[in-house]
Amino acid sequence: MELCYQLPVLPLDRPVPKHVLSRRGAISFSSSSSLFGAPDPRQLSQRRGAISYDSSDQTALYIRMLAVTNKTIKPSFVFTPGDVRVRSQVGFEPERRGSHPYLGVDFRTLHSRAESAGSIPARRIRRLFSFQRHLLSSRLLRGAPHLNPLHILDEDYCGQAKCMLEKVGSWNFDIFLFDRLTNGNSLVFLTFNLLNQYGLIELFQLDMVKLRRFLVLVQEDYHNQNPYHNAVHAADVTQAMHCYLREPKLAQSLTSFDILLGLLAAATHDLDHPGVNQPFLIKTNHYLAALYRNTSVLENHHWRSAVGLLRETELFSNLPAEDSLSIERQLGSLILATDISRQNEYLSRFRTHLDENDLCLGNASHRHFVLQMALKCADICNPCRPWELSKQWSEKVTEEFFHQGDIEKKHKLEISPLCDSEANTIASVQIGFMTYVVEPLFAEWARFSDTRLSQTMLGHLGLNKASWSAMEPEASGSSEEGESEPGRATEEPSSRVLSQGSQES
Repeated sequence: MELCYQLPVLPLDRPVPKHVLSRRGAISFSSSSSLFGAPDPRQLSQRRGAISYDSSDQTALYIRMLAVTNKTIKPSFVFTPGDVRVRSQVGFEPERRGSHPYLGVDFRTLHSRAESAGSIPARRIRRLFSFQRHLLSSRLLRGAPHLNPLHILDEDYCGQAKCMLEKVGSWNFDIFLFDRLTNGNSLVFLTFNLLNQYGLIELFQLDMVKLRRFLVLVQEDYHNQNPYHNAVHAADVTQAMHCYLREPKLAQSLTSFDILLGLLAAATHDLDHPGVNQPFLIKTNHYLAALYRNTSVLENHHWRSAVGLLRETELFSNLPAEDSLSIERQLGSLILATDISRQNEYLSRFRTHLDENDLCLGNASHRHFVLQMALKCADICNPCRPWELSKQWSEKVTEEFFHQGDIEKKHKLEISPLCDSEANTIASVQIGFMTYVVEPLFAEWARFSDTRLSQTMLGHLGLNKASWSAMEPEASGSSEEGESEPGRATEEPSSRVLSQGSQES
């Protein structure tokens, strides 16, 4: 087994803790901050082959590799600044990532386990293919109980989900209902359906097993305990991206490669999101903040996580190496564009193009820029949905904000903007977000693509803002003042409204 890790170089002259010596074949990360507590020793003892980055003293990097089987395995380590990359030979499959027991922050614990080469394909294929009838009958014939009954859907639910997919291009698409009908597998079902609908599976000759596995792993790497940044949000953004890709200007200009990138970026744009924002990671000295030097920390992590899964599943192994690398780079460019701290940068550039009328969609770089803007719109389109859907998303994102604020209060940290449940309400948070972030972006998008969909989104946005203002009368006056000075209103929405700035003073 060959393992290639890229991490900041740290001294190796410190003693190895007992809990690390007990591990075999694991790679784990734990934060320096006391906020994150310590992993359960009983869980650590079950890991096999340890590489531990435990920064409780800020300097120590402990490494210990023990044989996973009776046969000695000689790993090779390459430590350079960057991310963690794992390359495993046949017979050694990385296990799924584990979540941190305190905050639910996924520290991307990777396990390596030895299994017989013949047992892996059968197990994986049975898991990856959703042939529910085959799974059920085969287990019944063997007299075995249902190992994973939650993923077995009856025909009525599958039928309703398929009916919903026939209207996947509707702006009123209810992703919450679709997630229930697919029993929590909305991201897998929806993304697979869209890739097939656009003919991308056949065009790029994607292996069905690898694709299914990739989508399953993507969905698993979203944290379901996050009220907002979870797999349902990713599915919702992917569905919105599909709506934008069907707009006349884009549909006539985008290539199949552009569409593939757009859908993959939407599905993975918040991959492994910890449920807290960038300033929180910085002030708690989280290893991700150090790794990415406090710049687009979350977006860089989402991108690298997505690349890791692409390589792990070898989804594009049939493509030339340079094409695969191009997909990874452009995927990163799209995901990094969702950094809200760069909102004004992208919005000003978009406005300039529209003012000068020089966007040429025959130009690859211009098409890519439009994809970036489309993904930015899809990522924050919740206020533009019908009230029944928009209200649910508003409650979920505010719940996540307030949860972070409660943690900051508990540990006597400075409370991040909009995260104090005593000083803010859902209505006030949403009115500010709509006024300073959503309205300026979607107004420019409507200039670019003046279609029925754009007008529908702006219509819902106005109605939803009015509904929240009715719940928060004192906020309506301040929002009107903000609208009277649009130039100043767009100067500082990002860090103030979403608390996602790239630097924390």
